[in-house]
Amino acid sequence: MILTVTLNTALDITYTVDTLAPHTSHRVGEVVERPGGKGLNVARVLAALGHSTVVTGFAGGPVGTVLRGLLASEGPHDALVPTAGNTRRTIAVVDTATGDTTQLNEPGPLISPGEWAALLGRYTALLPEARAVALCGSLPPGVHVGAYADLIRRARAAGVPVLLDTSGEPLRRGIAARPDLVKPNADELARLTGARDPLRATLDARRRGAHSVVASLGADGLIAVTPDGVWRAAPPAPVRGNPTGAGDSVVAALLAGLVDGLPWPERLARAVALSAATVLAPAAGEFDRPAHDELLPLVRVTEHAAAA
Repeated sequence: MILTVTLNTALDITYTVDTLAPHTSHRVGEVVERPGGKGLNVARVLAALGHSTVVTGFAGGPVGTVLRGLLASEGPHDALVPTAGNTRRTIAVVDTATGDTTQLNEPGPLISPGEWAALLGRYTALLPEARAVALCGSLPPGVHVGAYADLIRRARAAGVPVLLDTSGEPLRRGIAARPDLVKPNADELARLTGARDPLRATLDARRRGAHSVVASLGADGLIAVTPDGVWRAAPPAPVRGNPTGAGDSVVAALLAGLVDGLPWPERLARAVALSAATVLAPAAGEFDRPAHDELLPLVRVTEHAAAA
């Protein structure tokens, strides 16, 4: 199975409006609720692709109860740790006139030392069954900034490949623990390395400790720096829609490619196609399967001359 860790789970709520205008009232055309947080989105996509997945992290309060109820019908196995605090909500407002999305993210519940200890125990117990681990998203209040570095070291000690997808100081600390793969976006890379050029920043990120780095470049696709080479992968044309969860689908595709033993160019092509198909879907953690199948053979993957 593939294990995903979401320390700051969320109930994702997506509102659709005709036009989003500040300082006015809006009629919502559609409301979609889904179990969310980056790792849960990854697990839901993996389950849809046919992979056995287990999710752990924290969930609590009335919102956590709703989240776990929705998750039960999605496919991933629930190994979440209960918390006294209420799981956060994230609100995505989709403007159908422009295709733009406005995101509002709550901070999450305060995690106690006992709850963190329970999470460590559950994570350690799950590792022997895992073929790969993904550590995803922000840290809730009460969780120390080096938490992901700790989880990476535990996965490495168990011989389980580990992917890190976070930002800021947790990314900086985590990458120094030498994960097998990190997946930042362009802004996260720039904040980590101080470099705005994507290739230079990705090379720098790998030198900081990651075995491989795959960076999301938005509509321009991906750039990957690995021991086997450097590649760029791009969709045939930009797609418009809701980008929430597109990066999580990249993570899902990379994990699936890892456990299936696919070569890097094929992993990247699948990641780009799945990301674009997610933009065309109504909510994070979902993808438009016909669009994915149509896009996959059209993704351009080119090898870069720079040494990895």
